[in-house]
Amino acid sequence: MPKMEKNVKVSMLCQIYGKMLTKKQYDIITDYYNNDLSLSEIAENNNITRQAVRDIIKKGENKLFDLEEKLAFMERTLKQEKQLEQILQELSKIEDTSSDKKIAKILEHVCEELSCLA
Repeated sequence: MPKMEKNVKVSMLCQIYGKMLTKKQYDIITDYYNNDLSLSEIAENNNITRQAVRDIIKKGENKLFDLEEKLAFMERTLKQEKQLEQILQELSKIEDTSSDKKIAKILEHVCEELSCLA
C-alpha cells in the first residue's frame, strides 16, 4: 500500500470502519480529522478536558488501525483502484490505435463500465 499521510489514512479508515467505533469516538475523530477542530475546541464542545479528547482520539485510532490490520479492506480497495486505472490506461491505448469501429465501440463501452467502478 502506498504510504499516505496519517490524517488522510485515519479519515479514510473512519469512513470504512466508523460504525465500529463508539458514537463519541466517531464524532470526536470526525471533528478532529475531517472538520479540522483543535483538541481545545472539541473539548469545549463536549464539556470534557483536552486530555480526554486526546485519549478518545488515540483509542479510536488504535481501533481503526487494528480493524484495518485484520480486515485490510482499505488496502484491498486501494489496490483494486490502482489495477482499474492500469486496465483503463491499457484499454485506452488499444482504443487509440484501433481503426476498427466495432472494436472501438466495444472498448469505449468497457471503459465506461470500468470507470464506474473506479
